[in-house]
Amino acid sequence: MNLTARATTMFDLRTHNRNTWDRRVENGNRWTLPVTAAETAAARRGEWQIWLTGKPVPRSWFPDLHHCRVLCLAGGGGQQAPILAAAGALVTVLDFSPKQLAQDRLVAERDGLTLITVQGDMADLSMFSDESFDLVFHPVANTYVPAIRPVWQEAYRVLRRGGLLLAGFINPINFIFDDFQARAELVVKYPLTYSELTSISDEECQQIIDEGDTLQFSHTFDDQISGQLDAGFLLAGFYEDRYPDGHPLVPYMPTHFATKALKP
Repeated sequence: MNLTARATTMFDLRTHNRNTWDRRVENGNRWTLPVTAAETAAARRGEWQIWLTGKPVPRSWFPDLHHCRVLCLAGGGGQQAPILAAAGALVTVLDFSPKQLAQDRLVAERDGLTLITVQGDMADLSMFSDESFDLVFHPVANTYVPAIRPVWQEAYRVLRRGGLLLAGFINPINFIFDDFQARAELVVKYPLTYSELTSISDEECQQIIDEGDTLQFSHTFDDQISGQLDAGFLLAGFYEDRYPDGHPLVPYMPTHFATKALKP
């Protein structure tokens, strides 16, 4: 990335984050490790669980998955989509990382599952017709895009009436701390909203890139919750979560949350 031009184009941002996730697949990041054959076999028997944040989503949040048309939105990695397919759903998974999508195809071929993989942008679902899906499953991923209201608008469009959006988020307070010091102590440094294109120095941005990490963005509760309501959804469920990643904020407050929203 050319740090002399901080007005980085969206194409460059997507390319950087896509390439970072491709490398994470190569390095065996835990969110790129496919489910096992035993897990898909259990899902076929009705024994399954999947995650939006760091804990399983309540089974009561899901509709009947038999022939349910599901879009796993920014959900590649061979984890959620194969389980849903094994449980009886008709699954399409969209992700910007070709290697993450390859993990889904690997599981599908290994375990005899049918699912469709599409490489694309979570905020542009123009390849799908209106009311194409019964469920959109969107794990923590929109931290990689600077604007999330277009994500909600597109999710609303492609869902049928009565369809559900299940989404996971990072609590925006995570982003006020100096991440380069956070493993030792919590130091408040950044105002919200936070953007790694504008909130940090060129040197900090270069360090993130050199360490092979993604460029991320915080989102306000207004955009995360009111954004869904403004798109037309009704909020039907909510829970908080503490990600089990060892971050020093975890003992003090929830770091993530999830929503269930209905298209009336």
